[in-house]
Amino acid sequence: MSKVAVVGAGAVGTYYGARLAEQGHDVAFVLRSDYSAVAERGITINSKDGDIRLHSPRITKDPVELAQTFQPDWILCALKATALPDAERLISPLIEADTRLLAIINGLGIEEEFAKWMDPKRVFGGLAFTCINRSEPSVIDHLDYGPLTITHLGDDPSELAIAMSLWELVKVVTSVADSRLAARYLKLCWNIPFNGLCVLSGGVSTEVIMQEPHLRSLAEKIMREVIEIGNADLVNSMGEFAPQLDNRVIDELMTMTDTMIDYKPSTMIDFVEGREMEIDAIFQVPLTRGLKLGVECVELQKMTEALHSISNQDK
Repeated sequence: MSKVAVVGAGAVGTYYGARLAEQGHDVAFVLRSDYSAVAERGITINSKDGDIRLHSPRITKDPVELAQTFQPDWILCALKATALPDAERLISPLIEADTRLLAIINGLGIEEEFAKWMDPKRVFGGLAFTCINRSEPSVIDHLDYGPLTITHLGDDPSELAIAMSLWELVKVVTSVADSRLAARYLKLCWNIPFNGLCVLSGGVSTEVIMQEPHLRSLAEKIMREVIEIGNADLVNSMGEFAPQLDNRVIDELMTMTDTMIDYKPSTMIDFVEGREMEIDAIFQVPLTRGLKLGVECVELQKMTEALHSISNQDK
């Protein structure tokens, strides 16, 4: 069993941390706003894959205090991309020589941010294909899907094997990706159109996008642009033999969205609740790379500009 510290214990971080705790790993949760609720009521996971109840989880507000008695083998970081400037302050007190970090954060360029201040060989990316919301403090609703794809900053197979061993027997469908960059773009193929369109349509759920013909068609167009950007970036980074994303991904993702529950994406929830949206990591960074590589990104550019405009109006 491993010691795991969850930093960024929102809906996603709490769910995957609770699954690890369920299997017997020693898990500590670094909490902010939900600390009092979790201290009083514990953690409740209502999940399609089986509920979890952690009556007295190990929790703290202060990672420095936690580090005095808890030296984690793994950091599971599920901060919002908007909180990345705080990551070093929150995580570095917990880093030991052998500590590895799994960043379950949406967007592009995530792992590179952690590699600026910790050993790049110990930096991993996690891509959660799941529908998870926090219904109230200390209560997480896992509504649909749930697989976790693990990547490594250097695409090192031996390190990926170590990461997979953490999830052995855990009730999460887990796999590894040979190419971190390709996996990031695959996730963005869904995140960019659905997060963006759900916000720009006034704060709606995925079912609205799927049922309105124009919005559905626009989602597919944006997916094609993301694939073109991703393939250009892969060739630029890895050479002519780089893996490539196939346009068949579009049909697969649209079919998946057709069959999943009506879902409120995280960026839409942030928009509706007046929080800062993850515009840079999810939208701006891919767009900037695409434009630099000469990819035509008409729809993504319009979407990103519109999101910045809304964000600026809210400030």
